[in-house]
Amino acid sequence: MKMKPLIISLAAAIALSGCQMTNTGQGAAIGAATGAVLGKATGNHKDKRIFIGAAIGAIAGAAIGDYMDKQEAEFRRELEGTGVDVVREGNNMTLVMPSNITFASNQASISPEFYNTLNGVAKVMNKYDKTWLTIIGHTDSTGASDYNQRLSEQRAMSVRNYLVANQVAAVRLQTQGMGESQPVASNQTEQGKAMNRRVEIQIIPNQK
Repeated sequence: MKMKPLIISLAAAIALSGCQMTNTGQGAAIGAATGAVLGKATGNHKDKRIFIGAAIGAIAGAAIGDYMDKQEAEFRRELEGTGVDVVREGNNMTLVMPSNITFASNQASISPEFYNTLNGVAKVMNKYDKTWLTIIGHTDSTGASDYNQRLSEQRAMSVRNYLVANQVAAVRLQTQGMGESQPVASNQTEQGKAMNRRVEIQIIPNQK
C-alpha cells in the first residue's frame, strides 16, 4: 500500500498554504489527511483500534482542535497544583506524572495520597470520551534493566486499573512499559533520575 507519498503530499500542501492556523484549523487539515490514510488502512487489519473506534465515538476533522482545546483546559484546571504536567503537541496531549507523587520507591502500587488526583484525571477522561489513551511507564537506570522493564509495565498497569475502576472504558486504554530506555534527563544526578521515573498518559483523538 503506497501511503507514504500521500502523507507527504498532504503535509506539503498544508505547509505551502502559508496560513496561520488555530488548533481548530489544524484539526480540519490533519483530520482530512489522516482520515484518508486510515480509510486505506482498514483493509490490512493491522490496527485493531480502527475497528473498535465506533465503540467510543469519533470526532470529525474540523472539530478535533476545539475538542482537544476544551479537554486541555479542563485538565489544567483539574490538575493545577498536583505535580502532573499537561503537555500539548498539536491535537495530541500527554499527562506526565512523576513517580515520586504516584508511587513509593520501587513499588508498583499507587500511593493513596495520589488517589484524588487520579480521580480528577478519570473525571475529565470520562467527560471527553472520544479519545484513545496509552499509559506508558518509565524508570531511571538504577538496578537491572530487566527489573526496570517489569516495574515500568506494572506501574502503567496500576494506573490503567485505577482508571478502569473509575469508569474509564477499558476499550480506550492500552499500556506499555519502556523501562529505562527513554530518559528525559541525565541519570547521573538524583534530580535527573527523578525526572526519568514517571508515568505518561498519551491522549489521542479518535478521528472520523
